[in-house]
Amino acid sequence: MKFTIENYIRQHNLVVKNLNHQEIENAISLIRETIKNEKRVAVCGNGGSAVAASHYITDWNKMVYAYTGLKFNGICLSDNIGLITAYSNDLSYDEVFSEQVKNLLNKGDLLITLSGSGNSENVIKATEIANEMNVNTLAICGYDGGRLKMAAKNYVWIRSYDMQLCEDAQTIFGHIVMKSLCGDILSV
Repeated sequence: MKFTIENYIRQHNLVVKNLNHQEIENAISLIRETIKNEKRVAVCGNGGSAVAASHYITDWNKMVYAYTGLKFNGICLSDNIGLITAYSNDLSYDEVFSEQVKNLLNKGDLLITLSGSGNSENVIKATEIANEMNVNTLAICGYDGGRLKMAAKNYVWIRSYDMQLCEDAQTIFGHIVMKSLCGDILSV
């Protein structure tokens, strides 16, 4: 399909329309339960997904506490460039998130991994390690879901093979979660 603004917006609207509401509701319930149990939420991704992961934690940490008074213990594993480059240099880029999971997360915490393709090796390894540690796992993935969709205990699957549309939908998911966690205060 030829790129035009109209075609992009049409495809964007179709991707958003096809988001599975039950998958999103399940994800919100999992995040809400993690907060209620005073456990940690960690997120990670690569490239645009790393930026979306950072955006989640920025919004969720600030807004949940500001509007509900509940402490949100969130961290983005993609944000510490020193740690990422240290693990990349000393071990492998495939280990940058799994090593942080081993060090920072505990049973009952939640790891949210983002991948447009669902096949980013470092988020898959982090998910597998988290599962072994009895950390809850949630993947936000596009394309056919890839290996990440199969590895995670829970997922929100973005049904698109367009990376930019997958990243758009990742951002929309983050805002839906924030508004849901904050309740009617932020409703449109």
